[in-house]
Amino acid sequence: MPGFVEKPEPVRVPGLEHLHTGKVRDLYRNEAGELVMVASDRVSAYDWVLPTPIPDKGRILTRLSLWWFDQLADLVPNHVISTEVPAGAPDDWAGRVTVCRSLDMIPVEAVARGYLTGSGLAEYQRDRTVCGLALPPGLEDGSELPAPIFTPATKAAVGEHDENVSYEEVARKVGAETAAQLRQATLAVYNRARDVARDRGIILADTKFEFGRVVGVEDDEPLVLADEVLTPDSSRFWSGDEWQPGRPQKPYDKQVLRDWLSSPESGWDRAGEAPPPELPAEVVERTRGRYVEVYRRLTGVPWDRVAD
Repeated sequence: MPGFVEKPEPVRVPGLEHLHTGKVRDLYRNEAGELVMVASDRVSAYDWVLPTPIPDKGRILTRLSLWWFDQLADLVPNHVISTEVPAGAPDDWAGRVTVCRSLDMIPVEAVARGYLTGSGLAEYQRDRTVCGLALPPGLEDGSELPAPIFTPATKAAVGEHDENVSYEEVARKVGAETAAQLRQATLAVYNRARDVARDRGIILADTKFEFGRVVGVEDDEPLVLADEVLTPDSSRFWSGDEWQPGRPQKPYDKQVLRDWLSSPESGWDRAGEAPPPELPAEVVERTRGRYVEVYRRLTGVPWDRVAD
């Protein structure tokens, strides 16, 4: 069964309660009741958390999320309190920590799509719809949609697939008012991020967000943007200069390692029960290079100039 090839033991830090080990992040609660997220260098593909880390990945994702939270601060509140490393934590946590407000999370992956690809493309080719939303004929792999669409999904456990669901199902699950807020906030954030990325020569094809509410507030209060945001792990970024509908695009994500795992060179059978193998050094370095490049292109700062 997919999941962790080798699940890490949680780090024990005085004053922190370990809550969860995710695909990439470890979650703790401090004595003030705040959440402490620690981004590791773990990487996942095909529902497996691979045995080989990607150096600096956790720090890049953390720094890029913080940069995006700043870009979106006037649009939507977020969960960030600080990036202070807790006393007694290992030195390796530097640059990986986000101390956050504890929220009641909405149990929905809030997905926005501005371009046709991935599971949306497969559904469109079959039914001319994405998550049940009708789209015009003639679209290809990589086509820009007439307007961005909200295509929610269920949030899956480690080793399982997220599954696309209809807006009506979301409304039944979380209530009509919350579903409407979720769609509005998702598309507003996507539109802002799409324009920011486009100005930097990058296409934001699609992305997923997580939202929650401050504990005890009314349902008509704004949703709070949480978790990671607009990173290569949660988004499809393409090179704007090389974008051409009708063929696969140049991605800024972990497609390099997916391609290797699905190639004869890896010797791995995705349909079998054996876990994936260690990644070769060349694949690790190329994958790291994609994360570093998208960080530089978006923020304008080379990664080697970033200090923790």
